[in-house]
Amino acid sequence: MTSQRWSTLVLSPHFDDAALSVAGLLGRLDGPAAVVTVHGGAPPERAPVSWWDAGCGFATAREAHRARLAEDARACALMGVEQLTLPNADSPYRDGGPLTGLSELLRELHPDTRVLVPLGTNQPDHAAVRDQALAALTDPAGPRPYVYADLPYTGAVRRWGTDAAVERLTRDPAYGGALRETAARYRMRVAYDVRLDDTEWAAKRAAIVCHSSQLAPVAVGHGPFLRRPGPLQAELVWELEPLGDPTAHTREP
Repeated sequence: MTSQRWSTLVLSPHFDDAALSVAGLLGRLDGPAAVVTVHGGAPPERAPVSWWDAGCGFATAREAHRARLAEDARACALMGVEQLTLPNADSPYRDGGPLTGLSELLRELHPDTRVLVPLGTNQPDHAAVRDQALAALTDPAGPRPYVYADLPYTGAVRRWGTDAAVERLTRDPAYGGALRETAARYRMRVAYDVRLDDTEWAAKRAAIVCHSSQLAPVAVGHGPFLRRPGPLQAELVWELEPLGDPTAHTREP
């Protein structure tokens, strides 16, 4: 899986997270880049369909996985990134425990790789990916860890997409917990504050709508999240350095 050297590797907990959260940034960064869906594996053969997949209209768990894999391939093609998956089934179809293949993948990366990790806002799967990834990215001479704001969750904060977004997210009782937790362990520097113009937003929207099977239930929880202007037109990414690390580096992002 790591025979190619990527400039950027995005850890997407589920098939739609990279498009929702960092498609705009990926359009600005030099390649090559890859998106790896951590929960990208097929569910067990006879697993009952989850409430989420049933809400998306699927009759079986395997049908949902096949559709999502195809949707992700289209989205990755539009974003100009390589599509990768790890063999972990979505959380309703697995028993928990360490995420297979994640730590091994990160340890094999070239040290110049920029690794984008979910912040983990209000989503246990995102937090699990974050915690395992950051535990594997502790070598100061290794790949650089970044965390990205999980959209549309963080986009619910008032004044998202403005200079006040980080302060508002930090203080927000509903959506700021993951940021406060991470800031207690790391020095966080905003590396990318991305506010999309109309052309960039059109490209990001095209990637998002590839994940059409999930858009209706996401809207049930987050309202009209594709609206313009709206929460998905601003992205935030922080570079991390462990607190108290005397060897903390200041490499260019």
